[in-house]
Amino acid sequence: MTRNPESRVRGRYRLATVGCAAAGAVLLSSGAALADTSAEEAQNRYEELQRELSELNEAFNQAEQDHEAAAAELEDVEERLAQAQEDLDAMSSDVVQIARSAYTGATHSLFAVLFRESPDEALQNIADLDHLSAGQQIVLADYVTEVERAEELRAEAAAAEDAAAEALEAAETAQTEGEAALEEQEEALADLGGEDPTAGAAATGGAEVAASGDVRAVLDFARAQIGKPYEWGGTGPDAYDCSGLVQAAWAQAGVNLPRTTYDQVNAGTRISRDEVRPGDLLFFYDESAPSHVGLYSGNGNMIHGSNPSKPLEEVALADYWDGVFTVAVRVG
Repeated sequence: MTRNPESRVRGRYRLATVGCAAAGAVLLSSGAALADTSAEEAQNRYEELQRELSELNEAFNQAEQDHEAAAAELEDVEERLAQAQEDLDAMSSDVVQIARSAYTGATHSLFAVLFRESPDEALQNIADLDHLSAGQQIVLADYVTEVERAEELRAEAAAAEDAAAEALEAAETAQTEGEAALEEQEEALADLGGEDPTAGAAATGGAEVAASGDVRAVLDFARAQIGKPYEWGGTGPDAYDCSGLVQAAWAQAGVNLPRTTYDQVNAGTRISRDEVRPGDLLFFYDESAPSHVGLYSGNGNMIHGSNPSKPLEEVALADYWDGVFTVAVRVG
């Protein structure tokens, strides 16, 4: 085998740990909706929760992706160990005979002779088998080293998978609590006569925006999803989250975008707000690690999904969304 999973296992372990901590940090900033005393305060709090909810969604997506990768890595290492056992089984008969010939009258098995002590002592045991040829000693020494490293990797991979599973569970819990907080705040805002500041104006009209064949396919697909539910981690075809919609739309043009906004923001050329054209990705809240994305559809509009209380929609960027815009990216 030619696999070298050591660095990937350690990297995923760090990602899972960071993701779990980030989800917890976001929850700490949540507050009780009913503590708001004015429509303006309720609106400001709703905006804060919308941003936090976007962060929670992308933290969930990252945690889910990390868990899938960690589980696959653990499976890979288990296969490596299984192959090593098959290799041992294939040679054990001959090797046991060689080992027994070195210890006249003994009934030791290969494991009893080689693995009864620590790995270093096992290597020494091999060297002590004077009747083994140099080539046979090398084969056995290599096998001991391989098993030892594979066992270490299995422990690391299992720890990474456990950490990733915990991070995913924490992200799911944070999502549920965050969504409940937003719904509560929405009710408080309505009771005070306020309006959802993130809804944005209805999409503005205007002449049809010219677009290439690929971009036209992307926008046609995205518009066909308008009205479908927003769903945590949704990648279609019945429901989407913001990054899932963008990923699925650009797949229509043969472009394989990453799953999360954290990676999508680095999937093309960054451009300024006044350079955007249809099909460009618009990112919001944090330029280095944005938690929300939409597709620019022309005439100052974008197609996106913002949270589970609203379906996928096309809205004008004016006011709220332009106020939290950070960077645009051109792909394709």
